[in-house]
Amino acid sequence: MAAALVAVDVGHYHAEPGVISASGIPEFEFNLKLALEVKDQLQKSGMQVRMVGEKGNLVFLNHRTRAAKGADLFVSIHHDSMREATLARKRDDLAGFSLFVSRKNPQSAKSLACASAIGAELRAAGFTPSRYHADPVIGENRPFADEANGVHFYDNLGVGKTASMPSVLVEAGVIVNRQEEKRMLDPQVRARVARSIAQGVAACLR
Repeated sequence: MAAALVAVDVGHYHAEPGVISASGIPEFEFNLKLALEVKDQLQKSGMQVRMVGEKGNLVFLNHRTRAAKGADLFVSIHHDSMREATLARKRDDLAGFSLFVSRKNPQSAKSLACASAIGAELRAAGFTPSRYHADPVIGENRPFADEANGVHFYDNLGVGKTASMPSVLVEAGVIVNRQEEKRMLDPQVRARVARSIAQGVAACLR
């Protein structure tokens, strides 16, 4: 039986690098480092990996999912921010990981199963889900798909609804939070996050 193929997508691109962290680092840099570690961990566990967007030049979301054609799972790696109004008041209060799946994905049940498996592994490694995104006032009112494991429904998520395979978007941590940014910059923490994501993927695709 052929090894599972996982498409690991590096969120954002050079021209629009995502959120700027508390100390001024573009999110794309965080995403790239973590995605490459996820790749290594997946390969160590015997899976095939196809990197998507690692050169920082993929602008259109549907081009990312098209580049992943044939993969068994699409995993998009990101780091989190918060709304501008919330940032002023709660910059260092909101922390944790979040996972997103789209009910418009043709394999939405498998997407959710994989997101839940990743969330469970992150929790087992000592990481805590952020509950911010589900909040109708300070967040975006994204309903929980699996509250315990930090999974939200985000139906119009570009890489979720355009993927032909199951798709999960990972927000590894809130890098506008000064303390969380320091954690996300720690190579040991990054390795734990990557290992947890890879273990969740492996559990889901077995």
